[in-house]
Amino acid sequence: MPSAPELRLLTFPAVAPVPVRPNTGPPPASARAQTVARLRARIRQMERGERPCRAVLPFGVAALDQWLPEGGLRLGALHEVTGGGDDGAYAAVAALFAVGILARLAGPVLWCLTYPDLFAPALAGAGLHPDRVIYAEAGDETAILQVMEEGLRHGGLAGVVGETSKLPMTASRRLQLAAETSGGLGLVLRRWRHAETAARFDQPSAAVSRWRITTLPSTPLPVAGLGRARWRVELVRCRGAEPGSWELEACDAQGRLAVPAELADRPAATADGQHRAAAG
Repeated sequence: MPSAPELRLLTFPAVAPVPVRPNTGPPPASARAQTVARLRARIRQMERGERPCRAVLPFGVAALDQWLPEGGLRLGALHEVTGGGDDGAYAAVAALFAVGILARLAGPVLWCLTYPDLFAPALAGAGLHPDRVIYAEAGDETAILQVMEEGLRHGGLAGVVGETSKLPMTASRRLQLAAETSGGLGLVLRRWRHAETAARFDQPSAAVSRWRITTLPSTPLPVAGLGRARWRVELVRCRGAEPGSWELEACDAQGRLAVPAELADRPAATADGQHRAAAG
């Protein structure tokens, strides 16, 4: 007869009982109030497009830096720059303004353009050595925006510059997102091929700030000659700040702006009143 199957007794380790929390009721009113306050603060940040711990590049001009919500130009973001007056088509002064910003950042610069008309000695005069610049010549403005996006997503660059007259909302959002992701700086130089297209600068975009740079008579000298160039630097739009306008001396060989001596010596109340009148 077949033998009976062998039976084995299996033992399992004892399982500790799961503690049951007593029902203590809803959290106290103070805890609920703190939670609601944190959520409301977070919603306000999201509405203003704010992100914590953002890197900023100060301009080194107290009146300008104090006007900006974060004390300088936000890095990891997209900014628009154009020239005022007759410089709208060439954007030469706007380019020098962008050069002064990039000169104070470390690393190579990707410059995307459709016309190879950059003057390297002028870049060096504003603090950006030509050896730091990587030129990307594209066939049209659509390609310019595509190359800019690739450069911003790549990272490892001091900044990415693109010359274009058009900046559609979708493209600007993609550039802003790429800059936020990599922490790079994106600068769009708006060059108007025709005078009637300059009105597009008022159209909305995802850029954090929008600047207009206009040439002014240079600083007078006590002797014959040309003094340091002067610009009217206009903050046309900025998240978290009102529009403003400043009369400043152009970038020096280190890319730094400066307040003209006769304006710096004015009483604070007078200077502030004139600035507000220009900003309004």
